[in-house]
Amino acid sequence: MERFEKLEKEIGYSFKNKNLLNTALTHTSYAYEKNVESNEKLEFLGDSILEYISSKYIYENFPKLKEGEMTKVRAAVVCEESLYKIAKKHNFSDFLNLGKSERTTCKEGRPAILADSVEAVIAAMYIDGGLEPVEKFIINNLAEEIKIEAHHVGEKDYKTVLQEKLQVKGDVKIEYILIKETGPDHDKRFEVEVRCNGKKLADGIGKSKKSAQMDAARKAIQII
Repeated sequence: MERFEKLEKEIGYSFKNKNLLNTALTHTSYAYEKNVESNEKLEFLGDSILEYISSKYIYENFPKLKEGEMTKVRAAVVCEESLYKIAKKHNFSDFLNLGKSERTTCKEGRPAILADSVEAVIAAMYIDGGLEPVEKFIINNLAEEIKIEAHHVGEKDYKTVLQEKLQVKGDVKIEYILIKETGPDHDKRFEVEVRCNGKKLADGIGKSKKSAQMDAARKAIQII
């Protein structure tokens, strides 16, 4: 199937069995309309493979982390948001088989559908070529996020501390606003502003939105 050549270049793997890849990109809405197999079973397998490889990577590369900390890092990285980012990065939406109802609702596919398709493609890749190409794909896409989360996992939760300080005299509205995003995909920098009832308290910078928010909260606590 020539239509998958671009996607295969994106993910760095060429399938021997193109039908496997096609199934991995087939949502239940399309499968129901066309009476073909959906990607649900592949998604189930891919979820387990993703958890195993990410766990192994965290265990081998961050030996100082405790068991609970490793669990937190994995949970922060192996989630719908991260998988959705991978799908967007590699333009999965251009290749999804979606039913008419889903196409009408969201032309590119809902974030949950795109995230699920990544897990399904991981399983299809494993069945087609074994663990090695799957591990390469997962680590290439998640290593930086794992590194960031591992670095911050032991930090004090400045956002919680700030919230407690600001709410001493009653409820307040605390907002974290993304001001700027710079740099290439592999080296992003985020600038976030924290506001209380619309008033700016401080701004923060980080390699992820979460770390930028933490930095802004930390600075706001110091100012207060």
